[in-house]
Amino acid sequence: MMAVNFLRRHNTVKKFGQNNTCIYFYVSTYLNTFVMDFYEKAGKKAIGSRLRRLSDRITDEAAEIYKMYGTDLQPRWFPVFYALSEGQEKSITQIADEIGQSHPAVSQVTREMVKQGFLKEKKDKADGRKNLVFLSPKAKETADKMQVQYHDVHAVIEDIIGQTDHNIWKAIAEWEFLLDKKSLLARVAEQKKIRESSDVVVVPYRPEYKKLFREMNEAWISANFKMEEADYKSLDHPEDYILANGGKIIFALYNNEPVGTCALIKMSDTSYELAKMAVTPAAQGKGIGYILGRAALTLAKEMGAKRVYLESNTKLKPAINLYVKLGFKKITGNPSPYERANIQMEVWLGEKELG
Repeated sequence: MMAVNFLRRHNTVKKFGQNNTCIYFYVSTYLNTFVMDFYEKAGKKAIGSRLRRLSDRITDEAAEIYKMYGTDLQPRWFPVFYALSEGQEKSITQIADEIGQSHPAVSQVTREMVKQGFLKEKKDKADGRKNLVFLSPKAKETADKMQVQYHDVHAVIEDIIGQTDHNIWKAIAEWEFLLDKKSLLARVAEQKKIRESSDVVVVPYRPEYKKLFREMNEAWISANFKMEEADYKSLDHPEDYILANGGKIIFALYNNEPVGTCALIKMSDTSYELAKMAVTPAAQGKGIGYILGRAALTLAKEMGAKRVYLESNTKLKPAINLYVKLGFKKITGNPSPYERANIQMEVWLGEKELG
């Protein structure tokens, strides 16, 4: 079809005739080579476009194949047609679930097939709100005629697969299985996080970060709870309240800009509290919290800590999930100075790998 359209645009069909096989083959080969050069250059990131091109090509040729066998059927009707080919009556929802297409798409196809006399409709006796569709006598006659077409197409597909190094039918099934387990979107999001996290550097507290330490923490606390007296002590005077007492404050830099922070407050020579973890809204989703958490646990271990403790609120589900990922487990400890704290957790560092 692409070659024919090219010939029409350049008036070549009129000059040579649309059925001139040599000219058609030459132009088709030229265009295919040109297009394949593009996809080779674009690479795997163009997989969607390349698969769509292959799908469009097969669909266009399928329409011609139907005509060759005298079958008055549209290629895009085929999944619905085949799903009903054994004589069942099915609802739109049943068909959509069976063939893996959206309800609106199946609904549109069934309307077209009803209009063209391939389907009939009736109310579901069990639920009068539902319509059931089934093949008309015209469609059943078409289904009988298509058996030889099925045979020939199947043989050709098997022949093409036999000429390739990779079985596309099995490859498609493998891709569908893998994408059902984890979507392409989720996989790309994970890769994005990995790439962005490689640009994150954890650095010690600097006096110029004092204002940021307060601003980052006050922003998330105020967004979810309210500032309390204990917050003001550590955020207004981090050098006196945290650092001078043997604690540490670290910052995460992304592209050399501070985007996250957390503190280790010394409880004893072998115990620290992980506190005041905050990540700027713009940097969330990049794995900054996990990077800070791992860095803090490593730092605590270097300082001789055997145990790291924290307090949080179960309302903060992403934070709780992060702590669990880092190895923290829920405990019952002493009363907290924070009203918002309703869960206490700890991790024993020991000799195990962190996080």
